[in-house]
Amino acid sequence: MIIGLTGSIASGKSTVANMLKELDLKIVDADVVARDVVEPGTETLQKIVKVFGEDILLENGALNRAKLGEIIFHNPAKRKELNEIIHPAIRKEMLRQRDEWLEKGEKHIVMDIPLLFESKLQHFVEKILVVSVTEETQLTRLMERNHLSEEEAKARIASQLPLSVKEKGADAVIYNNGNFENTREQLLKILISWDVI
Repeated sequence: MIIGLTGSIASGKSTVANMLKELDLKIVDADVVARDVVEPGTETLQKIVKVFGEDILLENGALNRAKLGEIIFHNPAKRKELNEIIHPAIRKEMLRQRDEWLEKGEKHIVMDIPLLFESKLQHFVEKILVVSVTEETQLTRLMERNHLSEEEAKARIASQLPLSVKEKGADAVIYNNGNFENTREQLLKILISWDVI
């Protein structure tokens, strides 16, 4: 089974991804792939520089994510331009990794895709698992984790689909408002019901 794992910023999706790794499930991580495809020397990074200029590079030739983030967070047109460069490269590499695991005989693969719904990648997976939290928890965690003001945190949350919308598109939802054990119990119950473990 190909499982799509998603959530929203500060929902605790990474915690669940780590639990899945501990269960020895193979994970194709969109965030890791997203970093890999913009390494210095990649075609994708060259395309980004062509559109956004040399200013978005660090001295060592790597992508200055903070600088690029500032440009796109408040500019939907620029964000769209960046996504049109980066998303096809990420998709291609994710599918390559998925197929590689399948060829090696893996029965179950988790595709960890934070923007699964926003990017309309539901067709990549067979089941969708959404990690959700209350709005208050999400806001508090994000402010604490990223040292953001309430306004900054709200802007980041608003740049993604609301969790309530993602829950509607899920085959299963993990409510990550409680403690670690509670989250793990929910995950195990879902995986057992799906015959994954």
